[in-house]
Amino acid sequence: MLRHRLTLAVAAALVLPATAFAQQTPADSQTRTSTLDTLIVTGTRVSDRTVAESQSPIDIITSETLTATGTTELATALARALPSLNFPRPALTDGTSAIRPAQLRGLAPDQVLVLVNGKRRHTSSLLNLNGTIGRGSSPVDLNTIPVSAIERVEVLRDGASAQYGSDAIAGVVNVVLKGASSGGSLSVSAGQYSAGDGKQTQIAGDTGLSLGDDRGFLHLSAQLGQQEETNRARPFAGTLGVTQPALGQKAFVIGEPEVDFGAVGFNSEFALNDALTLYGFGTASNRDITSFAFFRAPGNTTQNIRAIYPDGFLPEINNISKDRSIVAGIKGAAGEWNWDLSYNYGYNHLEFYTRNTLNASLGASSPTSFYDGALETTQNIVNLDVSRPLELGLAYPATLSFGVEARNEKWNQSPGEFGSYANAGRGAPGAGGGAQGFAGFAPEVAGAYDRDSHAVYAGLEADLTGKFSAGAAARYEDYDDFGSQLSGKLSARYAFTDAVALRGTVSSGFRAPSLAQQYFQTVSTTFLPGITTPFEIRTFPASSAVAQAFGAEALKPEESLSYSLGLVLQPVDNLYVTVDAYQIDVDDRIALSSNLTGDAVRRLLESQGIFGVTGGRYFTNAIDTRTRGIDVVGSYRWDLAASSVDLTAGYNHTKTEITRIAPNPAALSQNGLNLERIDRAEIGRIEDGFPRNKLLLSGTWNVDDWAFALATTRYGSVRTTPTNAALDQEYGAKWLVDVSATFKPGDNWALTLGADNVLNEYPDENIFGNSTNGQFPYSNLSPFGFGGAFAYAKIAYNW
Repeated sequence: MLRHRLTLAVAAALVLPATAFAQQTPADSQTRTSTLDTLIVTGTRVSDRTVAESQSPIDIITSETLTATGTTELATALARALPSLNFPRPALTDGTSAIRPAQLRGLAPDQVLVLVNGKRRHTSSLLNLNGTIGRGSSPVDLNTIPVSAIERVEVLRDGASAQYGSDAIAGVVNVVLKGASSGGSLSVSAGQYSAGDGKQTQIAGDTGLSLGDDRGFLHLSAQLGQQEETNRARPFAGTLGVTQPALGQKAFVIGEPEVDFGAVGFNSEFALNDALTLYGFGTASNRDITSFAFFRAPGNTTQNIRAIYPDGFLPEINNISKDRSIVAGIKGAAGEWNWDLSYNYGYNHLEFYTRNTLNASLGASSPTSFYDGALETTQNIVNLDVSRPLELGLAYPATLSFGVEARNEKWNQSPGEFGSYANAGRGAPGAGGGAQGFAGFAPEVAGAYDRDSHAVYAGLEADLTGKFSAGAAARYEDYDDFGSQLSGKLSARYAFTDAVALRGTVSSGFRAPSLAQQYFQTVSTTFLPGITTPFEIRTFPASSAVAQAFGAEALKPEESLSYSLGLVLQPVDNLYVTVDAYQIDVDDRIALSSNLTGDAVRRLLESQGIFGVTGGRYFTNAIDTRTRGIDVVGSYRWDLAASSVDLTAGYNHTKTEITRIAPNPAALSQNGLNLERIDRAEIGRIEDGFPRNKLLLSGTWNVDDWAFALATTRYGSVRTTPTNAALDQEYGAKWLVDVSATFKPGDNWALTLGADNVLNEYPDENIFGNSTNGQFPYSNLSPFGFGGAFAYAKIAYNW
């Protein structure tokens, strides 16, 4: 077990300079050279630690970089700025089409910790269940945070459970909110895909206010916008049948969902006196998202009632996401001691509706719209951080830090209305129950769950000499549902000269199984690659009678051991190059089992007194993985007589392999069931579903009142491995190019015209066997989606 291994320090060095790999505005170019001097709050509790002095690799993504392309989503902007971050855009995946997960360094989306102003962000209430990257995860929804509220994003590419607790296996994303007491901005943008759909509009702004004769500030932000759906589906081209559309009919909508969104944020501080400061910050967002399910053919009497839909119907899945967070605290100093006491509240409520649908088991009287139920996550944290300088006889004082934390988590699954889940038996023979497209949550699967955890932690960082610094951290955390966990981290940095430095870390970490993974259950309509007829499959908690009949074990924490070693070079002025290699071993990684179905499964369950269940799946700690990779980043500023050119490059190579799959439980093997607990489709998603290579190149030419930006991204190949090995397919590497031109007629105005993916690049098309009879031309694994070129215009006013 990794938890029993001792961690050893290696070495550490200078950190990554500004890593704005996307297009840059003139303001971004002007601040690039000073980014190394930016004070950081991620991965350290030293109050005056800068990017250049950090002992772990950390990326600084500026607000200008986040708003430099046509996207309105934080996760998309980060994916365009970080070579190690992957954010695919799946469609036809129920709630995952609306709440899309991002992954860092090829690991699971819930193995990265998200902070806001250094405080833990709550996760989404959604559990990703369909065949996408992050299947089985319940991560933070980055797109609930308004981009207009963000000053910068600090991305720690290193394990940090010893500093922050659960989830920080792949790294930490810390969103730092704007905190100026004056100034602000207002922008209006609009864009559309070259195919003529997917129109987007947005208005965003922020402003700072001074409080109490400059004793504090209040910074407010807001973002409001709309997005229309896109459709890249093609006409049906298969064999006709009652379950299929008409030949040549375009029956599906496959692409970006329709979204109406609004978000606000605030960040505030007020000094009571020289020793005490009150602070608070928070965000709130509402999103109304509509995506689409599988088409129901007119002649399919188990799914359709012709008296209601004579031509068949396409169900719509409507998600209403309400997200709230607020942190309030007081910090101060008492002699040499600095302390920070805070309360952190987070809330995510996700409602499900199925529209343009029916419940075939209700017959001709079926409604055509249903409320399906809701998922809800709540987080409450009380935290006390304490630190002080410590004289140890070194050249500089060391920093001692420690703290305590109490956290309560809640997760609720609420039932839908009766018709959304009922199987009333009043329809045609064999008519399916529940809302077609997305069946509601029945009362028997609903529930409310919570847990408490308590943590104590400590750390020591010191500059041992003018060239060598080191740090150590440890954290003990106790959960009332599965026990305790101990994590440790050692790091160091050595500068051979001003031009060459070395850095490295060794750390152990963990991720606690989420409440959703422990308790979620539902019935969903599942489509397998190469099979055109859907079937219903239930997700059971590992503690349920059905999962126990399959041999399920109680979930336990994932455990990690990670190593990193980095080299930083500054051979000439204005040129910075960093190279970081890493290895991350994860034991007992939680995954969703394969779909266990068939007559043999039914007979096994009936032998144990369980009737009416034809199949199921459950969460299991069945696999170990090893991830190895390297990040290479460089930036160069070229100053000319009347202009300047900023060049950046970033490259990531990551490979994840499964090193162990637990053997089938005895309950399956003893009953002669030739079933895989983890099937090859899930193995393929973990090992080959994300690009192993990603290259980012960008340049910005600033001349007079103009800025011209050119950026290109090469996404490496991805591979799908369906259950049917004959349908294995590799999708080749692709180059995408983004361009923009910004004109600044004065000190306050900026007018931008741009195009993302200006060359209208699409991923390789699915072979026919993976295309659902020719209707789905592209794979959900595409790391850049399949929307095509997107042109946009933006007007911004700053003061």
